[in-house]
Amino acid sequence: MNKFKTHLAQSINVNGKLIVFDKPQLMGILNVTPDSFYDGGRHTTVGNAIQKSRQLITEGADIIDIGAFSSRPGASLISSQEEMDRALPAIEAIRKEFPDILLSIDTFHADVAEEAVKSGIHIINDVSGGTIDENMFPTVARLQVPYVLMHMRGLPENMQHLTAYNDVVTDVAVFLGERVAALRALGVKDIILDPGFGFAKTMEQNYELLYRVNELHYLGLPILGGISRKSMIYKKLGVTPNESLNATTALNTLLLERGVQILRIHDVKEAKQLIDLFY
Repeated sequence: MNKFKTHLAQSINVNGKLIVFDKPQLMGILNVTPDSFYDGGRHTTVGNAIQKSRQLITEGADIIDIGAFSSRPGASLISSQEEMDRALPAIEAIRKEFPDILLSIDTFHADVAEEAVKSGIHIINDVSGGTIDENMFPTVARLQVPYVLMHMRGLPENMQHLTAYNDVVTDVAVFLGERVAALRALGVKDIILDPGFGFAKTMEQNYELLYRVNELHYLGLPILGGISRKSMIYKKLGVTPNESLNATTALNTLLLERGVQILRIHDVKEAKQLIDLFY
């Protein structure tokens, strides 16, 4: 039987653990926000965050990605202090309850990232690719933790007005390459790429990027694919996010077939089953 293979990529040192990507990694989503597009408000208490983390780990998550602000299209920014007030108690509790699980923080604020690392976070996942907070890259370099570099334009509140590209895949690749060079110049060693599905891209551009995501392997870095229950799925089908699991699995299959090394998902059990089928 023919099996999928992840594309060869640089390994990542996460808290002394070397991830070599011989098989895809699963990043389970934990939103501690009141307003996320899919599960906002469900895990805002520490107790609920621990319960959800236990579920993600049991179902097979390798990493838990904790987000304390909503980056959905049209979302307004919140202060870094409000973000920390939401995130840090959950991080500290999860770190204590599940000391072996890898944790990432979904933030574009450098001060939030730094305090999160102090509280037990291992990876910084920045949807802005360092474009919103100019202190992010120097902070990552000083902390020497893995960094998820995502492509986005503008801010969540205006990004969907910034979708003019010559060629979306080429333009995303150029952006990522330039930002990788800036990180390398600062001494950042461990970088993960995220093409930014749903961020400053039209429906058609999202699917062009999906079908050609393998072109981003030329940078030699692991790629994270985050399409879980996004509007590129549910709006195309005319359904709700709650009804988009089957289509999410279908598109995750395409990401795996194209060698993507990390899937960022809401539904870990189904993604784990997908990986078990092909790896």
